[in-house]
Amino acid sequence: MDFINIAHATEEVSSLSLQLNPYILGYLGELPITSTLLTAWLSIIILIILALIIRYKISLIPNKLQSVAEMLIGGAYDYTKEILGTKEHADRYFPILITIFIFVLAVNWIGVLPGVGAFGFYDSNDHLTPLFYPSATDLNITIGLTIVAFLTIEVAGIVSLGLWKYGSKFINFKSPLSFAIGIMELISVLARLVSFSFRLFGNIFAGKTLILIAIFFVPYIVPIPIYAYEIFVGIIQAGIFAVLTLFFIKLAHEAPH
Repeated sequence: MDFINIAHATEEVSSLSLQLNPYILGYLGELPITSTLLTAWLSIIILIILALIIRYKISLIPNKLQSVAEMLIGGAYDYTKEILGTKEHADRYFPILITIFIFVLAVNWIGVLPGVGAFGFYDSNDHLTPLFYPSATDLNITIGLTIVAFLTIEVAGIVSLGLWKYGSKFINFKSPLSFAIGIMELISVLARLVSFSFRLFGNIFAGKTLILIAIFFVPYIVPIPIYAYEIFVGIIQAGIFAVLTLFFIKLAHEAPH
């Protein structure tokens, strides 16, 4: 496979090449290394570097950037504490909630950068395999994030109520009505695995498709506002994922009725 140039990138756009399966670059043992996974790793590396830079630039007298960051993080923490009701719960779950938000935001924003999906490798059949591709267009990654959120919610309920009391929300033999309501509650909880993952996947995949179509038909004007819109969508989707996780944690803490 040969590394492509700008002309190849134009050919890829002109053909409106789209696929649901992730692009596989190679294998690490039996683990497939995909373009979306590589983008997720790049996002993690960038976030680690930014965290280290911010860590060493923190001062007791904050500059404007530090003040804005503290205001945003502090506001998110206060909102988490208000929803969960106690500082103990906020301290326990805020780190994973803000991590989910920042990671989803990072992969969404990196995924809409110009050139992502246009540079990569051509095989013998002249098919492009991009080096980087928006991570949220890979169901494996969105399902992985959903599983993290799902386990966090369920563990929060078990820790708060105890295994047997929390389980009685779903399996209850006190009456036929209680049993039916418990089964419906169990189905609704399991449905989160689908709704969480497909909501993020669908919005980002649709955005990527829209950008490709815009570049194909009106390459110099329309893509610019669409890129701006996708940046906004990236923030909204990250916020929705984190806030829904927060509210489901709140619901998991409530005792069964």
